[in-house]
Amino acid sequence: MSMASSAILHFSPSSSLLVSRKTCRSSVFGAAHFPRSLTIRASTSLDYSNVTVGDKSADPFKTNNWKWKFNDNSINIYYEEYEKESSEPPKDILMIPTISDVSTVEEWRLVARDIVQRVGNVNWRATIIDWPGLGYSDRPKIDYNADVLERFLVDFMSAPDCPISQTKKDLVVFGGGHAATIAIRAAKKGLVKPAVIAAVAPTWAGPLPIVFGRDSDMETRTIEQGKDFSSCGKNHFLYGLLRGTLNAPAVGWMMYNMLVSNEKAIESQYKSHVYADPNNVTPSIIESRYALTKKKGARYLPAAFLTGLLDPVNSREEFLELFAALEGQIPVLVVSTKGSPKRSKAEMEALRGAKGVSKFVELPGALLPQEEYPTVVAEELYKFLQENFKCEA
Repeated sequence: MSMASSAILHFSPSSSLLVSRKTCRSSVFGAAHFPRSLTIRASTSLDYSNVTVGDKSADPFKTNNWKWKFNDNSINIYYEEYEKESSEPPKDILMIPTISDVSTVEEWRLVARDIVQRVGNVNWRATIIDWPGLGYSDRPKIDYNADVLERFLVDFMSAPDCPISQTKKDLVVFGGGHAATIAIRAAKKGLVKPAVIAAVAPTWAGPLPIVFGRDSDMETRTIEQGKDFSSCGKNHFLYGLLRGTLNAPAVGWMMYNMLVSNEKAIESQYKSHVYADPNNVTPSIIESRYALTKKKGARYLPAAFLTGLLDPVNSREEFLELFAALEGQIPVLVVSTKGSPKRSKAEMEALRGAKGVSKFVELPGALLPQEEYPTVVAEELYKFLQENFKCEA
């Protein structure tokens, strides 16, 4: 899998189309350091070995769908709400899943349940949403890119009929991987104004661009019949060709089944670098993720993600600039992980001490720490809430 400093996408180990997992995980990035902000390591007194995804159930308080109007489409967006009984009005936390071919609200469920059940001066309510084209949301065939996903996030957070509409002033945003970076990009532009943001294992580059590089004309990014690509970079052409093939009828499903919708491939990637501890990868997790790849329209957004269309920035410099723009405006927590692939880890480390990063912590886990070690992640996120909302556990 070419995860690198991207989110999650799985390839069959038997495929010869892409580079090997070993090649993809080799590091080409160095780490940048800036002499600012607070850096904290997780307490060694916690017993991480006993805190895993299967420790407790997390039934949502309520599930529902929100209608997103995009161009001529009316798209059902699935969400779950977690809330405890309380006489106090709630403050909302919006939890956004890591973007991947198997992205799902499931990765945040245990963290949501943990935080809302805590007793303190603030009554927290958590809402987890699935991205359009992923999870349990509708998956229409549209031209997915980072701008489209940013627009969705802004529309959802701004809509008067969304589940968080009553508490927008103090809204908290937790995001994983690309989701965190897209949320921060929207905040930089002033399109959303959350009270605080937590970026959990933040990433910015899709699987192919991080391995093979990007071309200067990536923004055009379509393969049209009869178009002359002699002036385009070879990566641009190959990415577009692969994306066009994945989106095509019949042959697209065949290729998607070979590269993505494969239980053995999903299990292999989860055990190699999505999770830090292979023993935490259970059959039920693999079955759940595999089922997501069989939903109608499942291949459209992953085709965009694989080829870099969902990348919110084009370089580490732009990545750091997003965070720097929030300095003094929005408190930002960055959660890095000890077991991330080298390239992912390098990009996370570049945020250690960076301008705009209020607090940096390193926790166990790899690319989905919020699912693999939910209790540990929830504890750090709750501490961050305490620090910024002056609440007591």
